[in-house]
Amino acid sequence: MTHTAQPVLRLRAATLAFGDRPLWSKVNLEVAAGEFVAVLGPNGTGKTSLLKAILGQQQLSSGSIELLGEPVRRGSRRIGYIPQQKLIEQGTPLRARDLVTLGVNGHRWGLPITSRATRRHVDEVIASVGASEYANVPVATLSGGEQQRIRVGQAIASDPALLLCDEPLSSLDLNHQQVVSDLIDERRRELGSAVLFVTHDINPILDKVDRVLYLAGGRFRVGTPEEVLRSEVLSYMYGTPIEVIRTRGRVAVLGAPEGYGVHDHLEHHIDDRWHR
Repeated sequence: MTHTAQPVLRLRAATLAFGDRPLWSKVNLEVAAGEFVAVLGPNGTGKTSLLKAILGQQQLSSGSIELLGEPVRRGSRRIGYIPQQKLIEQGTPLRARDLVTLGVNGHRWGLPITSRATRRHVDEVIASVGASEYANVPVATLSGGEQQRIRVGQAIASDPALLLCDEPLSSLDLNHQQVVSDLIDERRRELGSAVLFVTHDINPILDKVDRVLYLAGGRFRVGTPEEVLRSEVLSYMYGTPIEVIRTRGRVAVLGAPEGYGVHDHLEHHIDDRWHR
């Protein structure tokens, strides 16, 4: 992992509220180059809103967010973004290559002119995410896993300093979850990009995560998975008894509301296995 003196991302007392309802309050966080931070928490706690604030699409109620020492702004080329997996509608003429190319020149006004150097760079990016064989295929005809490979390529095409991932593994089967999470991990190591990875299930990325930002009940905790994913910590955050169980390298949180941010179904998985 590569670290620099200046953090890639810095949140200082960052607070976001809608009316009288605070999503999160006075969040302090610094993310170094090459660091992988998982963002966890129950549904409705503002995980996606946090990414929008970093993208400059959502104004904070108070506090500040800086990217490489400067206030965040909308449309920054230093940020790559991987959205939730959503299939592109059939009939969309966009090819896989076109989508990745947008990651290079999609910010320019007018009809972008694709130079030979850009085409060569796009080819390299497509190869790096293992998508060369369907580079010229309409994106809408690809499987969900293949489309996410292309979205990873689009996000890294501008060599971003920060990679924001908004539940990029949702709706993918276990095999494609592993493939996509490995791609993101490989690229952050090669590029030195910092990663902020929103997920409802930390298990597919647990071996890649350096730290966790956990949002719940208007509170937050930052630390390693071992420091944050503990019964006493989550019980305090939720204000109710929570039990954290670790088994065979996986984590389960028992007693939390649905969508608590670690694994919604692992409790049943463990119970079934223990009763066999």
